[in-house]
Amino acid sequence: MSGGADSMALLSAAALCWPGAVEAATVDHGLRPEARDEAAMVADWCAGQGISHTTLAFDAPLAGNLQASAREGRYALLEGWRRTRDLNWLMTGHQADDQLETILLRLNRGAGVGGLASVRARRGVLLRPLLGERRAALRAWCTARGVPFVDDPSNEDMRFDRVRMRRELAGLDLVDRAGLARSVDALADADAALAWTTDTIADESLVLGGDSAVLNRTDLPPEILRRLLTRMIAYLNPGAEKPRGPSLDQALVQLFDGKAMTLADCVVTGGRIWTMRRAPPRKAR
Repeated sequence: MSGGADSMALLSAAALCWPGAVEAATVDHGLRPEARDEAAMVADWCAGQGISHTTLAFDAPLAGNLQASAREGRYALLEGWRRTRDLNWLMTGHQADDQLETILLRLNRGAGVGGLASVRARRGVLLRPLLGERRAALRAWCTARGVPFVDDPSNEDMRFDRVRMRRELAGLDLVDRAGLARSVDALADADAALAWTTDTIADESLVLGGDSAVLNRTDLPPEILRRLLTRMIAYLNPGAEKPRGPSLDQALVQLFDGKAMTLADCVVTGGRIWTMRRAPPRKAR
């Protein structure tokens, strides 16, 4: 629970639906001094409602792309907390406006099916029950019921793509959020079908062993081959950043031409059969 209106609306509604069965956690990213007070506000409200609350914090400062690092770290902390507390589900306060902003941002970056389907109502144990609700409606819920919330000043910081996108979309009602949610569900089904197909082909044609990964069948649709390439990389170099679409597309061109190339510190040789190995360490100068 961030302390924002979306999260507090979710928490208060969940407590009404499942009294005594809900717990809350707030992640302090260590990026703003006010975050500690906001977590305390959530904790105080929870104490008054008889809800168990935990404040989670990172062991080390965030680095690199702050928004991406914060998102990945936040989910890792929350999943660890969920497991420790032996909870069945993890719910977040993402709502319809969040979903629209995310999809448009990812469209701008050339995301594929998986990326566009990622903000879905359910993903494993992660639930987003508010995707059918608008931001304004959730604020109104909190106000009407006296549920406290705070406004994160980073939501007004124009350095962030999402904030600029939010400003552009303000007052725009051309997009039907309910229709968008149905499209995301359809994309999620397509993503699951592609994952199932990739698993089936990998079982039959992908050999992972020792220091190599060998794909014995390459007469496949490009999307399946992209997924198989990322699987090979994950085996040989688990800590590598997942290659983005343009890198994978360029790799396919080279590999179909029988050439060798490097992806995520792995060398892959093309042709009828594709073989991947970790690239040799670079020599110190």
